[in-house]
Amino acid sequence: MLDGLRQFIADVVSPTAHESRAFDDTGYRLAATALLIHVISLDGEPSDVEKRKLHSLIESRFGLDPGTADRLIASATLVEGQAVDLYRFTSVIMRSVNEEGRLRIIEMMWELVFVDGQVSEFEDNVVWRAADLLGISSRDRIDLKHRAAGRPPATAAGG
Repeated sequence: MLDGLRQFIADVVSPTAHESRAFDDTGYRLAATALLIHVISLDGEPSDVEKRKLHSLIESRFGLDPGTADRLIASATLVEGQAVDLYRFTSVIMRSVNEEGRLRIIEMMWELVFVDGQVSEFEDNVVWRAADLLGISSRDRIDLKHRAAGRPPATAAGG
């Protein structure tokens, strides 16, 4: 747990962070998980369904066993509670993850937003800001939102 936190802090302050890191980099995973925790915490204490979905996403998307996922979520919860803005996390992700990986993070955020059947304006705004900081186009963000909501993405002609 502390190693992940140390790596995350090193990534944040390091001016020479590696740009070719794989999608499963620990610092990246910690930052991404902190963003996901931020999303489910916006409307108060995360519900059981939100917590289960978070665990499911972390385990499946990062290829982690339940114990490792628990430790990552615990570390990310601590780091997220100390953060004052999204940039702390998105800057690590931008240095560590290619566009495909960043799209996957936004998709995970939308999946968590929709898991309880309600989308607040705060949740929508946080995903919009995170997507913007991660260099994700408005079109891609909206398409991912529609996919998570179970609606077809916008067509090229219909926007």
